[in-house]
Amino acid sequence: MKIAILGSGGREHALALQLSKSKKLTKIYCIPGNAGTEQISNNIDINLENFHDLYDFLNKNKIELVVVGPEKPLVNGIADFLESKNIKVFGPKKIVSQLEGSKIFTKNICEKYNIPTAKFKICYSKDEAFKFLSDCEFPLVVKADVIASGKGVYVCNSIDDANIAITEIFDGKFGKTEQLLIEEFLEGDEMSFFIISDGNDYKLFNTAQDHKRVGEGDKGKNTGGMGAYSPSSLINKDLENKILKKIINPTLQAIREMGEKYVGFLYAGLMINNNEPYLIEYNVRMGDPECQTILPLIDNDLFEIISACCNSKLLEQEIRWKDKKSMCIVLCSKGYPEKYKKNVEIKNINKVNSSENNYIFHAGTKLSGNKIMAVGGRVLNFVNISNNFSLSRKEIIEQIQTLDWDQGFYRSDIGYKVINE
Repeated sequence: MKIAILGSGGREHALALQLSKSKKLTKIYCIPGNAGTEQISNNIDINLENFHDLYDFLNKNKIELVVVGPEKPLVNGIADFLESKNIKVFGPKKIVSQLEGSKIFTKNICEKYNIPTAKFKICYSKDEAFKFLSDCEFPLVVKADVIASGKGVYVCNSIDDANIAITEIFDGKFGKTEQLLIEEFLEGDEMSFFIISDGNDYKLFNTAQDHKRVGEGDKGKNTGGMGAYSPSSLINKDLENKILKKIINPTLQAIREMGEKYVGFLYAGLMINNNEPYLIEYNVRMGDPECQTILPLIDNDLFEIISACCNSKLLEQEIRWKDKKSMCIVLCSKGYPEKYKKNVEIKNINKVNSSENNYIFHAGTKLSGNKIMAVGGRVLNFVNISNNFSLSRKEIIEQIQTLDWDQGFYRSDIGYKVINE
């Protein structure tokens, strides 16, 4: 079978690598892909917002299944469009993709189905938001109600912080918006919780801990993710049951009552307080860098699992996991998440080799002749699997030091909550 993977980041490189191990696939296309996917698939430069050009390519090349990596095409309705053309898609349709596309959509579901989450206020103008702040306690959280690649969330410790957040969101920093959310600040520890669903049934798809802040010790601005480890140290059977009962099952019930089905990965970003889960947000795809962290732990054919989802046969599949720990550290361009240089050569990358336990997933890269160039804020994802997180972090940092790319930076404290040194 021929398949196509949509996207160009580290998540898509990880998906391509894991899927390339399947004996049932004859060809993988990555659209548009990056310098890493170029080595294991055919990169095709098509604008993912141009659905008709995309369909023409898929149809001409007899591609039978499309795996959607990023959220934007899903929110824009790529699954609906391609399925109307009889091409199977692993990823949810437009209506249910609003779980990520609109935080207010998700909050309304939480309110209707009693899903535990932060108290919130929807504001439709700067003036309304500024007025509401006068009665608020700090810290609080301000969120853009648009897709913002993980960056449209502000944790505000003062009214000045909140005023800046509100102004930037309504002034269009993350795209045009007519509303935003102001939420109470939840205390606790964050956890990424994943399921995979075929529209009728679902199975668990591991857990992780993401590190969103740019600086050591979780300081500084939010990013798309500076690193992650899996599984989360917080997970236990009692907590898992609470997450399913209080959060996942009511959400899927809400989708069914809309007359819809959920096919694909569903990522619940959670806050855990005293072994009680609270929903922070949903993503309608694998997280990034959690995907890069989790996929190397799979011990069976990922394509068979995804194919089963697209044929409503997930219950026939067993998902096996290696009894290992996994960690990912993201190497970023200096200046990220603000301004950074593009088209900077990454030398010495051939000196850093992937192996059975070490992986390098490309994110913001492209090939230029025989050179690999950094073109994004998050550039490379270094992943290691081992018996303990401390060893994985040590191995990754040695790999990054071998690369010795002076235009990049990384957090050396990924996993600090579970590593006692």
